[in-house]
Amino acid sequence: PTGPGGMAFLQYDYQDQNRNWNGYSKASSADNGDKDIETHFMSLGAQYMFNAKWGAQLEVPYDYRHFTGTDGSGNIATHDWGGLGDIRIEGIYTGFFPDMSAGVTFGLKLPTGSYTEDPDLVDRDTQIGTGSTEVLLGGFYRGSLDSGRTWGWYAEGLLDVPTLTQAGYRPGTEFDTAAGIDYTGFSLGKAQISPGAQVLFSERTHDSGSNAHPDETGYQRLMLSPAVEVRIHPLIVHADAEFPVLQHFTGDQLAAPVLFKVSVSYMF
Repeated sequence: PTGPGGMAFLQYDYQDQNRNWNGYSKASSADNGDKDIETHFMSLGAQYMFNAKWGAQLEVPYDYRHFTGTDGSGNIATHDWGGLGDIRIEGIYTGFFPDMSAGVTFGLKLPTGSYTEDPDLVDRDTQIGTGSTEVLLGGFYRGSLDSGRTWGWYAEGLLDVPTLTQAGYRPGTEFDTAAGIDYTGFSLGKAQISPGAQVLFSERTHDSGSNAHPDETGYQRLMLSPAVEVRIHPLIVHADAEFPVLQHFTGDQLAAPVLFKVSVSYMF
């Protein structure tokens, strides 16, 4: 945020986890009962800054997933389903500096998504919902690299800690960070075009509980991402592609070669 006011946004993400991975390298697909997880992530949300210090954000996800795996009889089966994901509600504090360049976020991820879809085939870690209430704690900072303020940089992080769980499943604690640069010196008519690049790192601990698979969950992942943003007030369109360059998975897990993101925001 750069000042009081609101923003509504629609975001679409896509990934196809079609490669079996073990440790730091690709592994044989025969070693993993899961064969493919293709997901379309859609989120509708809004952010509103009441003043230069305090704000709030709501994000409502809807996911559609195609899964191919091994059922309880040892046969390869597929299942397609969609549904509401886990809703996020967060507060925002940006009162550290007058330009609102730094802030912290805090809130909850609620267990609104289903975690009971075809349980004979779909494990808990593949369900759209987690079934857990999770505490979200984050922070961000944005600065300039030159006096003309055309080159900018940013860093952000988010900690996701499952707190209240149910049905014998506790997802792993996750920490996501990102740092990047962007350039705001390009324009085409009324459109400001900002290319950028970012480095992302994620770590998730293994799941636990009687319905979890701790030996086949948990990872560390480093990704590089080119990005572009187009601003035509009051609209902002952002797109990026995130490519893993180093990743480590506990046990056999499905990994995606790339994650695509597109979002459209409306400022008010």
